[in-house]
Amino acid sequence: MADLKKYLKSDFESAKQHTDEGVEFWYARDLKDILEYEQWRNFLKVVEKAKESCKNAKNDIGEHFADVSKMIDIGHEAKRNIDDIMLSRYACYLIVQNGDPRKKVIALGQTYFAIKTRERENDEAFIEDQKRFAIRNELRTHNKSLAEAAHMSGVETPKDHAIFQNKGYQGLYKGLGVKDIREKKGLDKNQKILDHMGSTELAANLFRATQTDDKLRRENIMGKENANQTHHDVGKKVRQTIEELGGTMPEDLKMPEKSIKEIEEKHKKKLLHGGS
Repeated sequence: MADLKKYLKSDFESAKQHTDEGVEFWYARDLKDILEYEQWRNFLKVVEKAKESCKNAKNDIGEHFADVSKMIDIGHEAKRNIDDIMLSRYACYLIVQNGDPRKKVIALGQTYFAIKTRERENDEAFIEDQKRFAIRNELRTHNKSLAEAAHMSGVETPKDHAIFQNKGYQGLYKGLGVKDIREKKGLDKNQKILDHMGSTELAANLFRATQTDDKLRRENIMGKENANQTHHDVGKKVRQTIEELGGTMPEDLKMPEKSIKEIEEKHKKKLLHGGS
């Protein structure tokens, strides 16, 4: 564990460089020394394997392995030009993965990247959870405002309101209503579809709700049929915008593993137990 701590803090991370634009990278010759390869030519064999792995994963080799040359001091104020490679973090990962696992430092490197990958996944999951919380809460507020605007337009009964909401979803989801979306997500009738959406899908629905609310009020649209058509048209326009931007259609977005309600309950338990 002490060796791993040293590797994490002293060797790999302290060898990191930055371009003028602030992009992180590592020099291959520095990584060679960290991984305890004596000969550059032997290390290049591992680099070539890593490049092949990069290619097989359908990633651009040039984005992760950039051939460069640099001047080094060779004594008596003399310098010599040598070849090197600028490596991305992903390239370093591939090199370590293609190294000899019997070498202790390679095993440490593989452990290091496993830890960092898990940390990054946890960070990304936490950020996504926070975005979902925020947008879902905004939707609660704006849906109340939208319901009020719809009521002013003539959408009065609970049945009328259900039809009005369905029209908005049908516009955004290319004809799919609440029931269809629930079935597509594999939810039962008591589960709220908004609680089972990721941040991107929630954001599309938030835009639909806010823009319909604004249009109903701004244009003083009257009559429930007109209100229904307005909601449908706005939903359709939001869908069109997503398509023009090259985004994924809402019905094709992956459903999160946990609902917002489940995540909220989990966080409440952590708070009750002092964050453990």
